[in-house]
Amino acid sequence: MRLMILSLMMFCLHGYAAEVNFPHISVTGFGEVTVVPDRAVFSVQVEQSTLNAEQAKESVDTVVRQFSEQLQALGAKAEQISSSNLSLAPQYHYPDEGKPELVGYRASRRVTVSVEQLDKLNEFLDAALESGINRIDRITLQVKDHQRYQAQARDKAIQDASTKALSIAKGFKRTLGPVWQVDYHSQQDKPMMMRAVSMNEKEGLQDYQDKTIVISDSVDVLYRLN
Repeated sequence: MRLMILSLMMFCLHGYAAEVNFPHISVTGFGEVTVVPDRAVFSVQVEQSTLNAEQAKESVDTVVRQFSEQLQALGAKAEQISSSNLSLAPQYHYPDEGKPELVGYRASRRVTVSVEQLDKLNEFLDAALESGINRIDRITLQVKDHQRYQAQARDKAIQDASTKALSIAKGFKRTLGPVWQVDYHSQQDKPMMMRAVSMNEKEGLQDYQDKTIVISDSVDVLYRLN
């Protein structure tokens, strides 16, 4: 079995060597485009603890309903608002001796909101505060026309690869031949995420207006050398 595996590896290596058995140069081109975010997605959470499970549920449901109504009054559409199912858990006190004592119930729900106009973000967060939301889980800054900027970054990566190849070939007193092979894997850019904070820390998120998003791309190119 080992002999068979080694023979197969040698076959693959010989096949690859034969494929590029000529003077060549391999380069990687990189491209970046910096853009200002124009939309956002944020998630908030409400938690309430009461002695009664039903009261805890009613309390968080009321906050979520009021928040949704305020958002729509500010111009958000119903499809921009998504709320999770209720999470309900008993709360216990653990004395030094004896059995745990049930002291109440904690209910929580999360609401996720898509903000299509970034200048509305502060208004939406203020509505969360007024409605009784306890916590901002995350704010993700995004750009609407991502594909257009991705194409620009890809074009820059292609130009970068060409510039590098020409420079290197010139440095070795050779001329650059045609492209022989291109390897491209679409980049998965991470949207910008801001930290989770309690609602009384919301002022610390005002600097989102100064943020930018870097969209990047790369391409591997193999050229013939003349």
